Amino acid sequence: MVNAALQNIRHVAFWRDQLGPDPVEAAPVPKKTDVLIVGSGYTGLSAAIQTARAGRSSLVLDSGDLGFGCSSRNGGQISTSVKPSLPKLTKMFGEQQARDIRAEGTTALEWLADFMKTEALDCDFIRSGRYHAAHTPHHYEALVRDAENMRRNEGVECFAVPRKDQRSELGSDVYFGGVVFPKHSAVDPAKMHREFLRKAREAGAAAIGNCAVTNIEKTPIGYTVTTEKGIVQASDVIVATNGYSTNLVPWLRRRIIPIGSYIIATEELPQGAIDTLFPTNRIASDTCKVLYYYRATPDRKRVLFGGRVSAVEMDTTASAPLLYEKMCRTFPELRGCKVSHSWSGTVAYSFDELAHTGVHDGIHYAQGYCGSGVSMASYLGMRVGQKVLGLAEGRTAFDSLQYPTRPFYTGKPWFLPAAVAYYRWVDTWQSRAALARA
Repeated sequence: MVNAALQNIRHVAFWRDQLGPDPVEAAPVPKKTDVLIVGSGYTGLSAAIQTARAGRSSLVLDSGDLGFGCSSRNGGQISTSVKPSLPKLTKMFGEQQARDIRAEGTTALEWLADFMKTEALDCDFIRSGRYHAAHTPHHYEALVRDAENMRRNEGVECFAVPRKDQRSELGSDVYFGGVVFPKHSAVDPAKMHREFLRKAREAGAAAIGNCAVTNIEKTPIGYTVTTEKGIVQASDVIVATNGYSTNLVPWLRRRIIPIGSYIIATEELPQGAIDTLFPTNRIASDTCKVLYYYRATPDRKRVLFGGRVSAVEMDTTASAPLLYEKMCRTFPELRGCKVSHSWSGTVAYSFDELAHTGVHDGIHYAQGYCGSGVSMASYLGMRVGQKVLGLAEGRTAFDSLQYPTRPFYTGKPWFLPAAVAYYRWVDTWQSRAALARA
């Protein structure tokens, strides 16, 4: 029997559907530029804003429509971006470097918030806070313990919410409490991208979509860059393709793991339903290894629900019913409501779960945001732009890190289906066991 709730779905990102196409016609590809940037997401545009404002001719190229990648396909959730904890990083790098890396996550979030304000960007940015929910009592205890350590040792603002008070933050009974991070934020990601694009163009940068870069050749005076629409001579090159990287720079591709993340949007819902599910308008996520994330849309009329729903990549026709079932188990009140949109985006993980930025063979790069890239991609793009300009402030705590890969890995994660299947089994077993005991 066909589920009526899953009929007539638009398989396009909700954000892009609301915003519409870029109204600016593409200019011809120039024969020469000071800075050529491959990739038109947050990283690339943020870099272009810096270089163009400094008077460098700057060209942003993308193989698809401008912003077609995850910059306009994510959930619009903004965190402090650094996944490994301070104790874990301390074991890896020593205490001072660990603190410097963790601090970059906070700096990225605060930089983006300030950029939104000073540049007057119209993209529904809000300091909503995040509710991070525990899928078992054990995970709640660990969350509270970790939150207290972050508050005491790093000055991170956060507070615990026990299960008995959970509905004051999230209208669900499948979790066992959680922790609120008040400074985490939300945005309309496609509007944010469009505003970054506007700022880059106002600064004098050119941005051209549907113009894939097929080769980068180093020369004595810079780079010869071959594109689908002609050859460009560039003094500096920035690669900012993250989860959509090809074999253009094999060294970079060998160091990222592309992973699909899938999202659905519901039809418009009664205001009372949204108020019950998201009473404080927080963004939300959970402690599952293969996590889920969800929020109300900025106008508080729909629910967005996202996550990894399968061990293998799939099209959005197949992912929609799987996400719908998970959403309805999390929020039983939504069973029967219709799904309006289903889409996916590709994020890029690194093997050490850290973002990386630097220079390889003269080519500047930033990538590997591990699913938390809205602020970090924007921030590191800005820093890469500063590096190209030769500015000392472009340096970050990520610059000196070794960028790991694995033997024989070429950028196609053959190991991912088995790993995801295992973690999904663990998450499901833990959740069901915890709920059975509750």
